[in-house]
Amino acid sequence: LEHYFYQASSGGPAVYMDPREQENDWDRDLLLDPAWEKQQRKTFTAWCNSHLRKAGTQIENIEEDFRDGLKLMLLLEVISGERLPKPERGKMRVHKINNVNKALDYIASKGVKLVSIGAEEIVDGNAKMTLGMIWTIILRFAIQDISVEETSAKEGLLLWCQRKTAPYKNVNVQNFHISWKDGLAFNALIHRHRPELIDYDKLRKDDPLTNLNNAFEVAEKYLDIPKMMDAEDIVGTLRPDEKAIMTYVSCFYHAFSGAQKAETAANRICKVLAVNQENEHLMEDYEKLASDLLEWIRRTIPWLENRAPEKTMAEMQQKLEDFRGYRRVHKPPKVQEKCQLEINFNTLQTKLRLSNRPAFMPSEGRMVSDINGSWHNLEGAEKGYEEWMLNEIRRLERLDHLAEKFRQKATIHESWTDGKEAMLTQKDYETASLSEVKALLRKHEAFESDLAAHQDRVEQIAAIENTRMEILDYYDSPSVNARCQKICEQWDALGSLTQSRRESLERTEKQLESIDELYLEYAKRAAPFNNWMEGAMEDLQDMFIVHNIEEIQGLITAHEQFKSTLPEANKEREAIQAIQAEVQKIAQYNGIKLSGGNPYTTITPKSIDDKWHKVEQLVPQRDRALQEELAKQQSNDHLRRKFANQANIVGPWIQTKMEEIGRISIEMNGTLEDQLVNLREYEQSIIEYKPNIDQLEGDHQLIQEALIFDNKYTAYTMEHLRVGWEQLLTTIARTINEIENQILTRDAKGISQEQLHEYRTSFNHFDKDHSGALMAEEFKACLISLGYDVENNKAGDAEFARIMGIVDPNNSGAVTFQAFIDFMSRETTDTDTADQVIASFKILAADKNFITAEELRRELPPDQAEYCIARMAPYSGPDAKPGALDYMSFSTALYGESDL
Repeated sequence: LEHYFYQASSGGPAVYMDPREQENDWDRDLLLDPAWEKQQRKTFTAWCNSHLRKAGTQIENIEEDFRDGLKLMLLLEVISGERLPKPERGKMRVHKINNVNKALDYIASKGVKLVSIGAEEIVDGNAKMTLGMIWTIILRFAIQDISVEETSAKEGLLLWCQRKTAPYKNVNVQNFHISWKDGLAFNALIHRHRPELIDYDKLRKDDPLTNLNNAFEVAEKYLDIPKMMDAEDIVGTLRPDEKAIMTYVSCFYHAFSGAQKAETAANRICKVLAVNQENEHLMEDYEKLASDLLEWIRRTIPWLENRAPEKTMAEMQQKLEDFRGYRRVHKPPKVQEKCQLEINFNTLQTKLRLSNRPAFMPSEGRMVSDINGSWHNLEGAEKGYEEWMLNEIRRLERLDHLAEKFRQKATIHESWTDGKEAMLTQKDYETASLSEVKALLRKHEAFESDLAAHQDRVEQIAAIENTRMEILDYYDSPSVNARCQKICEQWDALGSLTQSRRESLERTEKQLESIDELYLEYAKRAAPFNNWMEGAMEDLQDMFIVHNIEEIQGLITAHEQFKSTLPEANKEREAIQAIQAEVQKIAQYNGIKLSGGNPYTTITPKSIDDKWHKVEQLVPQRDRALQEELAKQQSNDHLRRKFANQANIVGPWIQTKMEEIGRISIEMNGTLEDQLVNLREYEQSIIEYKPNIDQLEGDHQLIQEALIFDNKYTAYTMEHLRVGWEQLLTTIARTINEIENQILTRDAKGISQEQLHEYRTSFNHFDKDHSGALMAEEFKACLISLGYDVENNKAGDAEFARIMGIVDPNNSGAVTFQAFIDFMSRETTDTDTADQVIASFKILAADKNFITAEELRRELPPDQAEYCIARMAPYSGPDAKPGALDYMSFSTALYGESDL
C-alpha cells in the first residue's frame, strides 16, 4: 500500500500513516462509514473543546463553527503555544478564506502536507474535509511525538497501550478498533496508572456498555479527559472508527506522561541495580573461591612440610604413592580453580570499570597476589617434600643393604666363635705329655693365625655398625648396637684367653718335642686358605646395590678378576691336599698308626674340598646375579632414554607454545571475535596435547618405582614439565580472558573495531620488547601519536601526570593494554553516574528528598525493590516522615567502594 509521508520542517520525526487512517483525499466521501463519521464528529468536537476551553470558548457544530477561521486559528494557538498572524474580522467570504488559509499555512509550516484540503471547502462547511483537517491537526500535535522504542505515531501509541495492558486478563490490544469494543482496554489503562479509581476484577467482558461508560466517566471526572464517544455507538458498530479511538487514547497517553517519566527512571535504576547485583554476586563468588583455595593450600602445606621419617621402605613407598595421588588427582583441579579465580577477578574488574564503579578490593589476605604467594609456597613445599622422600628412600635402601650385610657377617662370625672360649679355657696341657704339650702349642699357634685372619671381619662388622649409627640413623640401631657390642666384647675375651693360653703353653714349650712338620705345615697353609675360601664365599654371597650400568659393570669386572685367581687357588688347594697325602704315605710307610686327625688344626681335607666345591657353585650363581642386575640396569637405562626422548620433545613444545601465545597476544589478526575463536581453537589444540603429558607421567612413575634418581639423557625433569604445562594452560586461559574483556569494553563503551585496531596498532608500535605493557616514556609517545598534548612542558607534564594516575593507580611504572583501552573508552564515552541515579529516584519519589518502601515496591520489580529497601538507610532530613528512606546516600554508595 502507498503510504503518505510527513516530515517536520524542524527535522523532527517522520510520520507514516496508512491511507485508511490519513483520509485527506476527501473526494472519496462516500467511503466514510456514517457510523464512523458520527464517532469522529463527536470525538473531534470533544477533543477541540478540551483545548478551546482553556481560551474560554468552545464549538457546538464542528463544520459550522470553524467556517470563519477564527476558532480554528485560536485552537492552533492553544495547542501549539505559538501566536498566529492576526485574523481578519470581516464577515465577507474572502475574509473567512484568508483566515482559514492562515490556519492551513501554519499547519503546513509544521511539516504537514495537506492533501486535497483547501480553505474553500472549510468555509463552505464541507463536513468530510473539516473532519480530515481536524484529524491532521490531532495527528500532528497529539500523536506524532509519541515514541516508544524508536517507533513513532500510531505504532508508538499502540506499543505503549500493549505494554501497559499486558498484565490484564481478557485484554489483547492489537489495533485501534476491535480491541477496544468491550471497554476493558480503557479500564486497564486507567487501572494501571490509577488503581484506586477502578475495581478491575469486578468488570465482565460480556458487559461492554458498563465497561465503556465506567471508563469514560472515570476519565472525565478524575483525569480531566472529556467524554469523546458514546458507549452505545461503539458497541453498535461492527468496527469502531480508528481515528476516534486513537484521538481518545492519545489523551490517556498525555494524561499519564508523568508516569512515563517514572517508568523511564525506574528502568534506569533497574539497569544500575542489575549491574550492582551482578558485580556483588561476582565478588561473593571470588571471595568464596579464594577462601576455599587458600584453605586448601593452608591444609596442604603442613602435609608437604611434614618430614617425619618412616622406618621401612614400604612405608616410604606408600608416602610417595600418596604424593603421586596428590599430584595427579588433587592438585590439577586446584590449578584450574586458581586460573579461573584470576580470570573471574579480571572480568569483574573490567565490568566495574565499564560501569563506572571503583575497582574491587578483596578482603585482606585474598588478593590475587596473596593467592599467588601462597601457591608459590605450596610449590616450594611440594618440591622439598618430593626431594626429601627420594633422599629418605635412598637412605632406607642403603640401611637395609647394610643391615643385611651386618647380619650375614655377624652370623658367620658368631658361628666361628661358637665353642672357642671353652677350648681356650681348658687345662688339658697340665696332664699332657711333652709331645702332647708341644702339639697343643702348635695347635694354639694355628688358632692364633686363624684368630688374626678373623680380625678383619670383626673390624668390618664394627665399621658397618658405626656407619649406620653415625650417618644413616637406622631405626633398629639399639638391637644392632647390642649385637655388635656383644661380638666386640666376645672378641676381646677371645684375645685375652688366647694370650693367656699361649703364655701357659710357652711355659711348657721347652718340654715339647718337635712333632710332624707336615701336620704343622698343613695346618699353617690350610688355615689361611680356608679363611680365603670363607671370605670368597662371603664375597660371592655379598649383597650389592647399584644405580647405573657403569657400577654393575664395575662389579662384573671385579668378579671376572676374582674368577681369574681361581686356577692359582686350586693349585694351593692341591698342594695342601698333597701335604695330607704325604702324611698318610709316611705313616703307612713307617707303620705309624695315626690315632686321630691333624693335631694342629680342625680343618680337614674333606672340609677344604667341601668349601672349594661350594665356591665353585657360588661363582655361576654370582654370575647370574650380576647379569640379572646388568639387565635391570639396562632396563632402567631404557626407561631413562624413553622418558628423555619424550621429555626432549614435550619441553621444547611447551616453550614454543608459550612463545606463540606471547606473539598472538600482541598481534592483530581479524576482529576480536575472530581472535577469540582462533584462541579457543588454539586452546583446544593444547588440551588435546594432554595425552603426551600423561604418557610422561606414566614413564616418570615407572622411573620412580625403579628407584632411578638421575637421567643423563635430558635436562628436563617431570617437575619442570609439570610447571611448564600448568603455566601454558593458565597463560592461554588468561589470553582468552583478556580478549573477552576487550570485547566487553568495546561493546559497553561503543568502541568500533576500527578504533580498537587503531589503539592496538599504536600500543604494539611502542611496545618494543613485546612485554604487553608500556613504560611511562613509551606510553607518553603513544599518547602523542594519538593527538594528546603531553609534550615536555608544564601543561603537558600535568596532563600526563593526570592520565598516569588513571591508567597506573598503583605507580608500577607500566601501563597494560587493558588499562590503555579503558582510558581511551572513558575519554570518549559516557556512563551512568550517581547523579543520574539520584535524579531517577527523585522522579519515582515525586520530587521528595526521600522515598518510601511502598513507592519502591510500586515502581520497581520485586527483587530489586527489596534489594533497595534492605540497603537504604533511614532518611533523617527536616522533611522526614515515618518509613522515609535515603535514596541519595544509597545512590552514592552504588558508585563507591563495595563492602565485600
